[in-house]
Amino acid sequence: MEPQRPGTPPTPCDPRELLDLYDRQLRRDARPDGPGSRVERVGPVVRRTGPAHAWNGVLWSGFDADDTARADAAVAAQIAHYRTAGLPFEWKLYGHDAPADLGDRLRAAGLTAGEPETLMAAEAAALPRDVPLPEGVELRAVTDGAGVRQVVEVHARAFGTDSDHLGRLLLDHLATGPGTVAAVVALADGEPVGAARLELHPGTDFAGLWGGGTVEGWRGRGLYRALVSHRARIAADRGHRYVQVDAAPTSRPILRRLGFLELTTTTPYTYGV
Repeated sequence: MEPQRPGTPPTPCDPRELLDLYDRQLRRDARPDGPGSRVERVGPVVRRTGPAHAWNGVLWSGFDADDTARADAAVAAQIAHYRTAGLPFEWKLYGHDAPADLGDRLRAAGLTAGEPETLMAAEAAALPRDVPLPEGVELRAVTDGAGVRQVVEVHARAFGTDSDHLGRLLLDHLATGPGTVAAVVALADGEPVGAARLELHPGTDFAGLWGGGTVEGWRGRGLYRALVSHRARIAADRGHRYVQVDAAPTSRPILRRLGFLELTTTTPYTYGV
């Protein structure tokens, strides 16, 4: 499958071909995603290592179905690598990765499985472009520290987690690579009630939808759909054919109605130091 030329009408996606393209562009041929980040290919493994506040972990593992001994050795090698660097890490395991029991082997090595999500993707230009915002809400692009603080506030309220690391990542991108991330905050009478970001991958067909969150009291009013539409429009305008998302169970029905296809599952396996 080749990248779509600008101005070419969207065509139907075959999920298997789309997953193959995703694996090649964003996993096997992954690139550094910020200052101080590097991508290394060690045997069948592709890993990313960067600052402590960045995402560190394994993106790809090209094992064969019966490659169990090689898989165990590679898992041990990644643990040693990140322990030496003093960094916790994530092994991002996809439902179609081999061997079939790789998740069991990761757990046996001391990694902890998180909640599985569904990798979904859609043609950016084919998604609705005119999803209305709830009355009284406006979207504002995040371009400075004040906007970053609003995004962090929304994440803390929406997800109940410490999102300071996200703030540092956004500041990194604003300072050194403003064309790689587009973040947006939704304001109601000046109060941040929703936020989301779009991660752009230059030279690929994909842009990623991340961190779409709405504070309690504003859910169920269409704000999540509007944030998806807004970011998809940016992705299409910047030449990316597809948008992809790791969808939680609550988001999956909304995304399916918008036209997203389910490609596979993804489960984070984490290791602390």
